[in-house]
Amino acid sequence: MTIQPTDTPLLDWTGDTLAIGLFEDAVELTGDLAALDEKFTGLLKELIAEEEFTGKTNSTIVARVGAAKNVKKVILVGLGKPEALKLETLRRVAATVARTAKKQKTKTLGISLPVVNNDPTAAAQAIAEGIQLALYQDTRFKSEVEDKNPEIEIIDLLGFAGQEAAITRANQIVSGVILARQLVAAPANAVTPITMAETAQAIASEHGLELQILEKEDCEKLGMGAFLGVAQASDLPPKFIHLIYKPQTTPKRKVAIIGKGLTFDSGGLNIKGAGSGIETMKMDMGGAAATLGAAKAIGQLKPDVEVHFISAVTENMISGRAMRPGDILTASNGKTIEVNNTDAEGRLTLADALVYTDKLELDAIVDLATLTGACVVALGDDIAGLFSQDDALVSQLEQAAENAGEKIWRLPMEEKYFDGLKSGIADMKNTGPRYGGSITAALFLKQFVKSTPWAHLDIAGPVWADKDNGYHSAGATGFGVRTLVHWVLS
Repeated sequence: MTIQPTDTPLLDWTGDTLAIGLFEDAVELTGDLAALDEKFTGLLKELIAEEEFTGKTNSTIVARVGAAKNVKKVILVGLGKPEALKLETLRRVAATVARTAKKQKTKTLGISLPVVNNDPTAAAQAIAEGIQLALYQDTRFKSEVEDKNPEIEIIDLLGFAGQEAAITRANQIVSGVILARQLVAAPANAVTPITMAETAQAIASEHGLELQILEKEDCEKLGMGAFLGVAQASDLPPKFIHLIYKPQTTPKRKVAIIGKGLTFDSGGLNIKGAGSGIETMKMDMGGAAATLGAAKAIGQLKPDVEVHFISAVTENMISGRAMRPGDILTASNGKTIEVNNTDAEGRLTLADALVYTDKLELDAIVDLATLTGACVVALGDDIAGLFSQDDALVSQLEQAAENAGEKIWRLPMEEKYFDGLKSGIADMKNTGPRYGGSITAALFLKQFVKSTPWAHLDIAGPVWADKDNGYHSAGATGFGVRTLVHWVLS
């Protein structure tokens, strides 16, 4: 599929299907649209009247025009209220158009959508992102493809001449999102700590990043007792991944992205029981998947920012070597942790990853993790929780998420809640009381960052979708990649 900008006028475009965006309650046809309607012998007005089309966001009408008009079909798509038009609106509308056109067996598609905030570059990028994210299908593990409709071959973005670079940028970002989706969606017998390290190696080789893989022995030398405590029950070796993107010029800043990398979480000896969703715990490396997805995108975008992509990758399994409830682990900063629940393992791996990263003398650290069910209870499955005491970093991430079309919400880091993590025999426990669980988890992580500005994203909700939302299919969403990329580029 090729997405390309074109200066071909709306009236002159020819192809299989032409998609036109119309604003809500303002569907009168004027200018070029009136001329197009005349060319189509009044079809557009007739459609709007008969279907009572009001332009509500993502609503659609499809009608056959006829080959004699050089366009076979037309799609009218609602844009919603003009004052509410955002880049995310364009992404979702473009996604709706692309899926609708594919169902119509379209091979050549023309799309006419407006510009947001007089910024055709951002609009073209958003449209291209929406198209690709919506049309992506993961068929790797199917013996027969269910969707028999042909692929769209060419998509022309009408009125966006000269925006080739924006479309290229969209392609690069989407490639990272798709990688994250693939990693999260794949079963735990396909994505392991070993294959995650191999994926990092492929990114490094293809896009010129540096790579360090710390093996178990290396982690032992660094005193990563928290990470290795989680890893010790698995038959598969842990892998500590450190990818580094360095610009050719002096970087304007140096940052790190850390992703939780549990390729499968059984819960350990506090095993997940019936109804716990254990069969979905292949997605417990969603943070690491987003980290590698961001690395793939950044490796192509090549900003003037040095970025470290880090993940302590392992499984949380059960064996005679498994850590036990009541065990005490020592993290690489010397902090001791009483394990009162082996199913709160992600924060243990992140602890040593944070200590390691904090020593790199960077300007900022962002970690993201499928960390707590409590965050899903608080914010649902569309919104990630944001925790930080650095207001400037929070502002950067909120703006990046807004630009990316991903939802995050800042939650408090109530210091007195740390009392619930206090242990009588160690520096802290790895879990606190039931209430405020996402907050106590963030406070736990805070103990492993000394001075670097740091933010934590709990993505347990939006990393996975139970149903198709028109923007992505049910399953892995690739959440976080676009926000991270926009943050780095800001």
